[in-house]
Amino acid sequence: MTIQRRPRPQLRRQLAALAAAGGVLYLVAATAASPSARSALDTVGRQGELALSLLRAQLGEADREEILPAAVSLAIGQSPVLVSGQEAVLRLRGTEEPDDNGREEDVPPPDAPPQPEAPLPEEPAQPDTPLVFADNGVEARTLIPSSPEGYVVSNGVYISNRTEYPLDASLFDGSFAAALPEEEGPQILIVHTHGSEAYTMPPGQEYEPSGESRTTDTSLNVVRVGDELAKTLEEAGLTVLHDPTLHDYPEYSGAYGRSLDAVNAYLAEYPTISFVLDIHRDAISDAEGTPYKVVSGVAGLNAAQMSFVIGTDGGGLEHPEWRENLKLAAAIQQRLTGDYPTLMRPITVRNSRYNQHTTPGSLLVEMGAAGNSLDEALLSARLLGKALAETILEADPPGPAA
Repeated sequence: MTIQRRPRPQLRRQLAALAAAGGVLYLVAATAASPSARSALDTVGRQGELALSLLRAQLGEADREEILPAAVSLAIGQSPVLVSGQEAVLRLRGTEEPDDNGREEDVPPPDAPPQPEAPLPEEPAQPDTPLVFADNGVEARTLIPSSPEGYVVSNGVYISNRTEYPLDASLFDGSFAAALPEEEGPQILIVHTHGSEAYTMPPGQEYEPSGESRTTDTSLNVVRVGDELAKTLEEAGLTVLHDPTLHDYPEYSGAYGRSLDAVNAYLAEYPTISFVLDIHRDAISDAEGTPYKVVSGVAGLNAAQMSFVIGTDGGGLEHPEWRENLKLAAAIQQRLTGDYPTLMRPITVRNSRYNQHTTPGSLLVEMGAAGNSLDEALLSARLLGKALAETILEADPPGPAA
């Protein structure tokens, strides 16, 4: 057992994008001195029809899709007032996050060819391991809920409940059962049930595919994202085991069974493991089946939006303590959302178990989508690792050195 520590940019859209950029600059300048989102909107309103026209040019008409374009998200992120008022602005459009199908155990998600988009910033996220953020040619969108309707909402965390179980927002008070062990040994295990899941690479960096948006090259699929996550957690002082096994190759069917066998073997050998992270990437497309990337503006860069998928015993498999996994996910997401308001998509609670019965600290994390670039997912892995480490260590700080 191996252990590793299109543009569719026609001229009309190009002109619209130029007008949109001007609209964002106008809005940021007009609201810079406003103390709140409400007063900012009042300021925009007093500027008359010009401001309204710019707002429409920036956000699109009400019948457009339910997302903020990536450039808009990046620009709005530079104004705290506009960030706090995003939900109100989205309501002007009558939009909400699409109801994606999510994933079921061992049912392959439909992947489709990507489409181009405008270039992304090229600044590295961290100086020690530079990220290039080269344009991979896929349209970028930012998915955020427009209202709490249809969600359980607690402390800014949106939860989409796809089960028959009731969920009370009072359950999510920041506490969770998973805790670091008192004994020395590995604390966190990272696995990949669908390890061949990959991203859309920029021209010249393509991989040898093993399927649609999949590769066995672990330097270019979600195993590489697991490496980055493990490194970030270790830098925070946690002990991590990272298993690079591709449980979905050469056969996709039965991947969760093979992954479960591996997790159980690790837990038997290392009983100190308290947290198990199953790292995936999602597959998201529009109504026409065209895939797109999901991004959040972070310090002028595009980070891949992430989401937690929490399993239950609703499908008939034993998993009585699934709420503890959900409470952990909510605690981490609350921290991330406080720092990066659009980085996390809503938590999804499903009937499938996803092997999360093995520990109360087991989570499935979707690191972006097939349309994202690898660097966007790596940036998100760093952000997730930092937030996870802080959440764990603050809940269970290490004792004084002997």
